[in-house]
Amino acid sequence: MGIVLFPGDGDVTSPDVSWSYTGFGVFREWLARAEGFSLPKKCGFGGDRPWSSVSTTLAPLLDHPDDDGPDLTPAQCAAMLPPLEAIICRRQHDDSEPVLQGRFDDTRRLVTVMEFCLDRDVELVFG
Repeated sequence: MGIVLFPGDGDVTSPDVSWSYTGFGVFREWLARAEGFSLPKKCGFGGDRPWSSVSTTLAPLLDHPDDDGPDLTPAQCAAMLPPLEAIICRRQHDDSEPVLQGRFDDTRRLVTVMEFCLDRDVELVFG
């Protein structure tokens, strides 16, 4: 079992990105660190810091329930693309770190799915 993010276009051949629930949590923690804050310190993740204490357009993804909650709109996807692409561009050139390389690969796949949602004007579904 895990989580899949996919376009809400009803086409099973559309791109998607998936993780185990644990893997998705680790991925979100990594994205939060890349944005300059600690996800475990936030409300809903074991901490007591409100989301209003952080300014990031990735909040709809980072603060989204794993298996419930609203789909992300094309506008939200569009707003998240620049910071995700910036994270990819900051990639260290050390390809010998497979875990780190996997995080960047996951980010690239997520960007592909979000761009597809934007192009098709469909929501990004958490399933």
